[in-house]
Amino acid sequence: MNDDQLLRYSRHILLDEVGIEGQQAILDAHVLIIGAGGLGSPAALYLAASGVGQITIVDHDQVDMTNLQRQIAHTTDRVGQPKVQSAAQAMHAINPDVQVRCIQERATPELLDQLVAQATVVLDCCDNYQTRQAVNAACVRHRVPLVAGAIIRFDGQITVFDPRQTTSPCYACLFSPDESFEEVQCSTMGVFAPLVGIIGCMQAAESLKIIANIGNSLAGKLLMLDGKSMEWSVMKTSRNSDCLVCNTHSMHLHK
Repeated sequence: MNDDQLLRYSRHILLDEVGIEGQQAILDAHVLIIGAGGLGSPAALYLAASGVGQITIVDHDQVDMTNLQRQIAHTTDRVGQPKVQSAAQAMHAINPDVQVRCIQERATPELLDQLVAQATVVLDCCDNYQTRQAVNAACVRHRVPLVAGAIIRFDGQITVFDPRQTTSPCYACLFSPDESFEEVQCSTMGVFAPLVGIIGCMQAAESLKIIANIGNSLAGKLLMLDGKSMEWSVMKTSRNSDCLVCNTHSMHLHK
């Protein structure tokens, strides 16, 4: 770490739980963010500000005027730009040292298989059920921790799936890939803007905790926020012995 970095990250380094070693782990980390929208925006900005050395961000979409109510990485004059490029611009404005890889594509299983294998931690910031399942499957396959967030209307949720832990469930343990699931889009249901900031920032915090090995992650717990009452509910989650994703993979590993 050079003198500029020691100054920039001094408030992290002052924390006993982070220190020089923890900040160096953050600098050495590679975070993969799926989605550069409402959740991905605050997560990406805080991860860049915190000094994550390399961030890969995947999103096929372009910035639209309707995004600006909540997607804080984007600005009015960047309407029409690819979201990944707009987010990279915002990240570099905060921290020019961060390496940002922009991938303006849909997160297909084939692409995820490549990207997840290179990541320290993955953030699911998308709004598509099939993509969530594909991200989870790739994380289970490569044993990479997954920080998953979701928002609709006034409700938010966040959890961590950590396939490095034998007791940690995966996304498919909670939501079966075979389930018939009706997509609920912000464009039709709406979303209360600050809630994506709350959940996205928590995704960044959980990611940094995992990278620097601080405290306990949310693995095994699903936090649900009712934004109208600002009350949190906590649901304990456990591994599904019949899960078609993580248990099938575990059996393959132990053969």
